[in-house]
Amino acid sequence: MSVSHAQLKAFHAVAVHGSFTKAAERLFLTQPAISDQVRKLEERFGVLLFHRNKRSVRLTDLGERLLSITQRLFVIEAEAQELLHASQALQTGSLILAVDAPVHVLPQIARFCERYPGISVKIETGNTDESLFRLFNYQADLALLGRDVNDDRLLSLPLRNDPMVAFVSRHHPWADRESICLADLDDTPLVLREIGSVTRQTLEEEMARAGLRIRPAIEVEGREAAREAVVVGIGVGVVSAAEFGADSRVCALPITDCTRRLTETLVCLREQSSRRVVATFLEMVRESLA
Repeated sequence: MSVSHAQLKAFHAVAVHGSFTKAAERLFLTQPAISDQVRKLEERFGVLLFHRNKRSVRLTDLGERLLSITQRLFVIEAEAQELLHASQALQTGSLILAVDAPVHVLPQIARFCERYPGISVKIETGNTDESLFRLFNYQADLALLGRDVNDDRLLSLPLRNDPMVAFVSRHHPWADRESICLADLDDTPLVLREIGSVTRQTLEEEMARAGLRIRPAIEVEGREAAREAVVVGIGVGVVSAAEFGADSRVCALPITDCTRRLTETLVCLREQSSRRVVATFLEMVRESLA
């Protein structure tokens, strides 16, 4: 009994995106068409691949096992397509990057887009854990991580490492200071990133090493939200010096006794490293570091 490629593709899209509607948008089909393909696949083999309710769909155990197969299947399919289109010199295709901080790769992305205008480039932002999740689930081609990850499945390219700095509103009492030390942050209201943020983890480890107490004023998701919380005076923020940027509303303060540095590493799955679009982008980044 053969398996329909269209049905597997519909199943895979729903499993990856967690929604029949989102799967339909990704495949440029209608939601009923996607539902029909998945239903036919289940009926053909007398199985249940999703638990369905009005608000969500969830993979069954069998669905999880099938997803692990379709992930590999569609990577191989993409490799075959790229091989057949190699003579087009990257005139068409897509590149998806899951990044914790776009600023570190924007110059390389700009050059890539200029050289290969036919390639659709998409940047998806999130913390390091979220970016890794997207990469391992084949939702991104490359990931930019805020920490080193020791995993044989990954090919890594270190980009940079920078000190962590505090920053405050220009109306804050510390705004005229040139620097602070970790002890200044003891019991000071802090604007913390979400759990999973490498910046937050590094700060917590440094404060614990010094025997100091962290006092969260607020927890926010993302750098922009953290910056805005600091601007309105909710508390003191911390960020990589490379990501501070130009903003007259806030002042950066080096933390003189903070020994840890924040790294940025570009990674891809080894099994995808030979894909033309991935290999080309990695080579462009290597050239920029030389």
